[in-house]
Amino acid sequence: MNSNHISAFHSDNTAGASPAIAQAMIDACNGLELPYGGDQYSHSVEQQLCDIFETKVSVFLVPTGTAANCLSLACMTPPWGAVLCHPESHVNNDECGAPEFFTSGAKLISVSGDNSKIDPQALAQQAQIKRGDVHSVQASCVSISQATESGSIYSLTEIKAISAVCEAHNLALHMDGARFANALVSLACTPAEMTWKAGVKALSFGATKNGALGVDAIVLFDQSLAQELAFRRKRSGHLISKMRLFSAQMQAYLSDDLWLHNAQHANAMASRLQQGLSDISGVSMLGKTESNILFCKLPDDYIQGLLDLGFGFYHDRWGKGIIRLVTSFAHQAEQIDCFIDATRQLAVDNK
Repeated sequence: MNSNHISAFHSDNTAGASPAIAQAMIDACNGLELPYGGDQYSHSVEQQLCDIFETKVSVFLVPTGTAANCLSLACMTPPWGAVLCHPESHVNNDECGAPEFFTSGAKLISVSGDNSKIDPQALAQQAQIKRGDVHSVQASCVSISQATESGSIYSLTEIKAISAVCEAHNLALHMDGARFANALVSLACTPAEMTWKAGVKALSFGATKNGALGVDAIVLFDQSLAQELAFRRKRSGHLISKMRLFSAQMQAYLSDDLWLHNAQHANAMASRLQQGLSDISGVSMLGKTESNILFCKLPDDYIQGLLDLGFGFYHDRWGKGIIRLVTSFAHQAEQIDCFIDATRQLAVDNK
């Protein structure tokens, strides 16, 4: 087996940066620019995002998705408030208490739904519980992940249904878009249609998982949140002095549709992986592959065999024999086929 084709599928974070983005960051090191976002690159990025979303937006660049999510939520709920989210969401499971920390104690309350997506009826019921009761936290905002942690995607109709519940109960709607581009190209809609036109007030716009070296953006459609967000970003230590090096990444990411091309490629690699694995004896695909994440169940000897061959992926975190495979802009078809062929050979060897 060609070792160059052995690949890690733990996360799209295993990939480095797109060459154009790395080069843009190097180029931005030349000359002198105002610090703290007063540079030409930062101004350009805000205009790019206004154009992409077809409306006026306020943009706050941060180095991590955790900062993007938690600063957004902090502006949307008071300390005695509650963030309603799916039990499998990233903010609920993978932020090490950061949402509670950034909001000074607001509570996360999970709302169930199939395929890692909040059910609007369950949301409506939860939104009404103990409203106005001084003894209880008050539902203040809703956070949805697009794409979700299981790789599923909210349709525009589903987002609008959740938005309608938010409007009826005076809840702000936040979208965790760590894999925003992957969801967007899958739905084949416009960024505006998937966000503010569907009722989203604040978006965590991910770039790091899709080709950037390390930058995400908070995109505010609700301009009333902008002043508070500016102070919160500074107070939390996420206002970068040499912001141009972050803005240059985002500028390159958005230029020439690089962000869309990267996401299309990552999704295509996941689809190729799903198609190749689905007809192998002993392999059970779990759910539909809608973005760049897929889950499947394998016999223990398949899993160990793949690990012994040098492939990398997370396993047994979601149940015995269940593995998660995540593709990125950097995966090549040969690496996908190598994994499929290795799995097929293990199936033959274990008959």
